[in-house]
Amino acid sequence: MVEFDAIMLQFAEQGEKTGWTYIDIPADIALQMKPGNKKSFRVRGMLDALPVHGMALMPMGEGNFIMALKAGVRKKLHKNAGAMLHCKLEEDTDYKVEIPADLQECFDFEPETWEFFNSLAKSHREYFIKWINEAKTSETRAKRVVNTVNAMLRKWRFNVMLREMRKEG
Repeated sequence: MVEFDAIMLQFAEQGEKTGWTYIDIPADIALQMKPGNKKSFRVRGMLDALPVHGMALMPMGEGNFIMALKAGVRKKLHKNAGAMLHCKLEEDTDYKVEIPADLQECFDFEPETWEFFNSLAKSHREYFIKWINEAKTSETRAKRVVNTVNAMLRKWRFNVMLREMRKEG
């Protein structure tokens, strides 16, 4: 487990990351957690006294990573941008995302969708699953499952599907 202190930062103008609160993880610290890695990976550990797991470290170039801190995490920490955070982190090798039963049922019915879904990078599959699981109503969830299956039929990645949905919207 790697232990370090970090200042909570917030992006001003950074495209899709505008407004995100995050901590910066220098390359040397990230390499201690996952040697030789330059891609996103999940971590577990402690942020101050808050236990965390399955949080993503995302590459930002030159070997550095960031870890976004969602509002729920900041609320539990009672901290915002500018605050100091004590971190104890390691790679979360137990992190797995389960395929929702309703989505799997559709994949079973349309085998080519399952093939394309599995050809996507793990992080991209997780985008779809998280999006479905975060639906607040059963109607929204059903629409998201249908949109995901249609995206697989069209061989669209998550960002392409969202862009096409906005055009239709």
